[in-house]
This record gives sequence, C-alpha cells and structure tokens, in this order.
Amino acid sequence: MNPSDIDSFQLELGGGGEAGLAAAIAIMMFAVALSLRMEHFRFFKKQPSIYLAGVIGQIIGLPLLTVGLCFLINPIPSVALGMILVSCCPGGSVSNILALFGRANTALSVSLTATSSLFAAFLTPISILFWSSLYPPTNNLLTEINLDVVSFLSQTLIILALPLIIGMLIAHFAPRLAEKLQKPLATLGAGLLMLVIIVATWQFAPVYMALGLGLVGLVIIHNSCAFLLGYIFARLAQADIPSRRAITLEVGIQNSGLGLVILLTQLNGLGGAGAIAGAWGVWHIIGGSALVALFRWQDKQRGKTHVRS
Repeated sequence: MNPSDIDSFQLELGGGGEAGLAAAIAIMMFAVALSLRMEHFRFFKKQPSIYLAGVIGQIIGLPLLTVGLCFLINPIPSVALGMILVSCCPGGSVSNILALFGRANTALSVSLTATSSLFAAFLTPISILFWSSLYPPTNNLLTEINLDVVSFLSQTLIILALPLIIGMLIAHFAPRLAEKLQKPLATLGAGLLMLVIIVATWQFAPVYMALGLGLVGLVIIHNSCAFLLGYIFARLAQADIPSRRAITLEVGIQNSGLGLVILLTQLNGLGGAGAIAGAWGVWHIIGGSALVALFRWQDKQRGKTHVRS
C-alpha cells in the first residue's frame, strides 16, 4: 500500500463486529457511571483554578493544539482526523494508575478523569465534528465519506449518554448494587476495548507499513505536546508539584480505545485515523511511564522519599 492510498483503506468488521464494539462502549460508560460519586468533583470547590486548568486543558486545549499541529505538519486527511479524534476523547483510568506511581495528586487525577468521562458522553461526538470542521482536509474527508451528521450524533449520544445516565441513577438509588456491578463490568469493558485495540492494530498492519516511522514519530510528537500542554496549564494555575503532575498526565493520556471504537462503528474505519488511534493507545502508556520515571528521579534528586498528594 502506498501512502497515497491510505485514505481509501477501510477496516470493516461486519454488522456483528460493529454491534459488539458498540456494546463495549456502552459497558465501559455504564461501568464508569456506576463508580461516579459526588466526592470525585470536590476539587471544583476545593481548588477551582487547579481543577478548571485540568478540565479546560483536556477538553478545549488539547483539541485546539491538535488542530494547530495539523496546520503545521499537514498530515494526510485521515491521519489528521485520527489526531483530532483522539484529542476529543476523555482521559482513561491509565492516568490514575500512572499518577499513583508518579507520586502525583491521585485524588485530582481521579476527579479529572471522572469529569472528562461525564462530559464525554455528551461532548465527544460534537467535539469531533466541530474541531474536524476547522481543518479543511478533515472537513472535506467527512464530506467525501457522506457522513450523516444527525445519525452520527444521535447514535453516538445514545451509545455514550444512555448507559451513563442509567448507571448514575443506579449509583444514586442503589449504591450497593452499583458497587457489586462496577468492578466486573469495568473489567469486561476494558477487556473488550483492549481486544479491539489489539485486533485493529494487527489488521491495520498495511497502514503501519506504508506510513512506517513517520506515523510513530507523529504520535510521539502529538503526545509529547499533549503532556507539555498539561504542564503549562498546571503552571498557569500555580498548582503544586503533585497537582502539576496529575494534570500533565491527565491531558496526555487519552482513551484512544474509545476513539478507535467510534471510528470503526461510526466513521467507516478510515485507515490513517485508525492507525493513529491504535498507535496512540500503545505509545501514551510508554510516554506516561517515562514521565513517571522522570518524576521519581526528580524526587530522588530533591532527597525526598514521598510527595504528599
């Protein structure tokens, strides 16, 4: 496959596969909703400037940065769509785990993940369409594939928002039941999404071969800029060291598995976009782990054995 053919490459899973992916999204959002508690949002009152720095950096700052990168680097349209798609996804639980190991403010990290997940149910499809429209090549690409905007919005909102609303109602009125269901459903949803990433990455092999190191380098640049953006927002909010680390990780870690599923079920499985989402899903863990190692090295240099979170 030549690079010029990548935009025409589509991954098709069939009706059964797409239905399974839609179910994976619904299960994941349902499990997230079952775990939501009011205390997850206490930073809005406790430290509003720091909390808002993380929220704005992730929901507005990262997509805006991504569109700017697209204008600067000028990737092929489907690759640009993949970059924008990933930037519009919420944070994932991976950021919470990395925050713990990186001696960051884990409570803030969980709060930001919960907030972005809540917003994602309603904003993700709208954000994808809005930010893609600002970059002419991706806007033209969505026109060429005859995207039905109303259908895309309605179907995605149903898949994301309906399970979230039901889960939040159960968590409120039947907290014991929610607690019993949350862990097994979260495990099931995460397992299905991981399977999607593995299978899609394998089936996108022709795209990776065509783009080669250029795609990997683009993902590394994009993800590095995301981490840097989070750090800048945290510094502007005058956050302490643990909170700076939490915001840095939160903005740089995106639930690319969700983006990949949306791509395959709603956007015709465009090759370059899927390749970006799959590569991001692997690389952001590597990049985040490298940051954790840097944070711990910094603590060692300061002569500290613990950073209060």
